[in-house]
Amino acid sequence: MIAVVASASVCGVAGSRVSVEVHVGSGLPSYTIVGLPDAACRESRDRVRAALLTSDLVFPNTRLTINLAPSEVPKLGTGLDLAMAIGVVLASKQLEIPDSVTRGFLGELGLDGAVRPVRGVLPMLSALGAVDEVVVAVDNAAEASLLGHLKVRPVRTLREVVDALGGKAPWPDVDIRKREHRPPTRNADLAEVHGQPLARLALEVAAAGGHHLLMVGPPGAGKTMLAERVPGLLDDLTDSEALEVTSVHSSAGVLDDGQLIRRPPFRSPHHTASMVAMVGGGSRSLRPGEISLAHGGVLFLDELGEFPAHVLDALRQPLEQGVVRINRANVNASLPARMLLIAAMNPCPCGHAGTAACGCSDHSIARYARRVSGPLLDRFDLRIRVRPTPRVELTSAQASESTSSVAERVAAARRRAVERGVPTVSEIPVAELHRFCSLDPEASDLVDDAIDRGMLSGRGWGRIRRVALTLDDLRQGDGRIDGGLVAQALAMRAPIDLSNRLSVPA
Repeated sequence: MIAVVASASVCGVAGSRVSVEVHVGSGLPSYTIVGLPDAACRESRDRVRAALLTSDLVFPNTRLTINLAPSEVPKLGTGLDLAMAIGVVLASKQLEIPDSVTRGFLGELGLDGAVRPVRGVLPMLSALGAVDEVVVAVDNAAEASLLGHLKVRPVRTLREVVDALGGKAPWPDVDIRKREHRPPTRNADLAEVHGQPLARLALEVAAAGGHHLLMVGPPGAGKTMLAERVPGLLDDLTDSEALEVTSVHSSAGVLDDGQLIRRPPFRSPHHTASMVAMVGGGSRSLRPGEISLAHGGVLFLDELGEFPAHVLDALRQPLEQGVVRINRANVNASLPARMLLIAAMNPCPCGHAGTAACGCSDHSIARYARRVSGPLLDRFDLRIRVRPTPRVELTSAQASESTSSVAERVAAARRRAVERGVPTVSEIPVAELHRFCSLDPEASDLVDDAIDRGMLSGRGWGRIRRVALTLDDLRQGDGRIDGGLVAQALAMRAPIDLSNRLSVPA
């Protein structure tokens, strides 16, 4: 007897439909799983056997073969357990389903027959295709309901599933409430930042145009404080963006209680993060890394000079393309990575380069400098020096401009970018820039002079024009870029001399 049950698996952030084909035939007792299962999936034979027996069902004492089709696609994780158990019950004729409803089954089984939640439910549901209902663990029900077009059947045990499918009992009545993730009521506010006019402007430009920002300055100058206030400048995610971001977090297994993520995420990994932790991957599971978890939001790399050089260089391609492509011998994955990168670093290991307090040796400074390569630096549209706030400004009782008022200008600038057909100005192709902005003679001369002096690469030429266009959008201009805007853009893309204590000219 053969039974076919619909289920799905996830690799990276993409789900793939899996047809669980169960054959119960004559022969010596055995339990064989084929179709490229990984170790966790292969171990399901023991979980399925124990779950059936503890649920007062019969485990066939004969030859069982389970094929996970399509057979050439690797199957990862424990999400196929429930489908395998239902397939065994159907193939051994312990259950007959009276209705014609098509269903998908996702869940891990405990030895006591409990149905447990699994990661990646959202992308797996998207891959299920034409089914009427999906059976999931209770703890996955809220997440499964986010798609909206499927009837969700939350269950706690395998016995509940079998009784409901056979018509012996109704489906469990579980209240599923869609919830949206919201940040704490009190967010970090720019009004708390005293002084730092250049850094505040750079944050506003970065948020408005999606321009990557590097801040260089001594310890305590306020770099981290500034970076933590960037998410407050960004609007809520759109419906499609929220589902995409939520799917990424679901695939990584870090989704908070099935909530739809509405606010742009903010990720700040420690500088000891490994390559896999940063860009994603692994031997076979290919889970999203920090740059994918920051998709649609902000990735903040504090102490940039302390990250391993090979980890930082792995960011170069994702920063350009907005996607991480991971290739392994048996599996490939494309992970989204379109985020705003904010980085902060000291000018030398001790942070006091150029002052009498600096005690760094030339060797330590050279080693520190080599960790941040020139090609990576070239991908920062904005590079600024953050100096210590003068005492008069630091102790002033006068409040600075608040996050809410800056966010209004940022939102208006982003709306102008959307009208051009792109989410942010930074994503306008260089070949298309002439359609949206034009440089006057003075602006052209400034750009040409910067290129001739080696201050701008070919990539930097396009980035300066985009930053100038963002500045024009913030002032509600008409797209005509004058010399003042280009000069301002060039001032916020200061050259960093890696051979001279990472000093940024004043």
